[in-house]
This record gives sequence, structure tokens and C-alpha cells, in this order.
Amino acid sequence: MEIAILLFLKRSTKLLIFNAAVVKILEAKKANINAGLGQCVAEMLAAKLFNEREGNHIKTIYGTVTTGTIWKFLKLIGQVVEIDLGEYYINDIGKVIGILSDILAEEVF
Repeated sequence: MEIAILLFLKRSTKLLIFNAAVVKILEAKKANINAGLGQCVAEMLAAKLFNEREGNHIKTIYGTVTTGTIWKFLKLIGQVVEIDLGEYYINDIGKVIGILSDILAEEVF
């Protein structure tokens, strides 16, 4: 049985209630980053719809597919998905954490 780990991050640190999705993190099944891209995009679209329904005006939804050691980042603006061609490795943890920090600070990768 395969289990996907779903994690959404939110920007607000003041609320314990989940009210706005900004980052979707998906564990790649069978360590296959490319196979997880479609699922990640679908979940990013779901996050966009959730935000719209909740009245959150969040322009960009970010996503990442990871094996735990390899990270790939995505960005959804409107109906356009951008996939970063680079792959980031856990041995350069500063880069991965930096990208996630920039996303939460409303920066782009």
C-alpha cells in the first residue's frame, strides 16, 4: 500500500485554525519525482479553490514534490503552472530551507 504525505503550509502564525493554503508538499511515491508532479498540481488547484471559497485573495500557490532527499518546486498563478527545472538536494539543506522561507515570506523561487 502506498501512502502520500499531504502537508499544507500557511503564512499566518497567529491562528491555529487552517484558513489559507499557500504551499503544498507531496511525498513522491516510489521515489519518482516526475510521477508526483501531476498529483501536486491537482492539489495546488484544490488549494486555490479552497482559498477562493474562503475569500482568501492569495495570488500564488506553491508546491513541492520530494523524495525526502530530492526536492522539486512548482508555482501556480491563475491557471498557469510553472515547474522549476532544477532539483534541490537535501545535502544542500540551506537552499531547500531558503526556498521554503522565501515562499512563506511571499517571495518567488
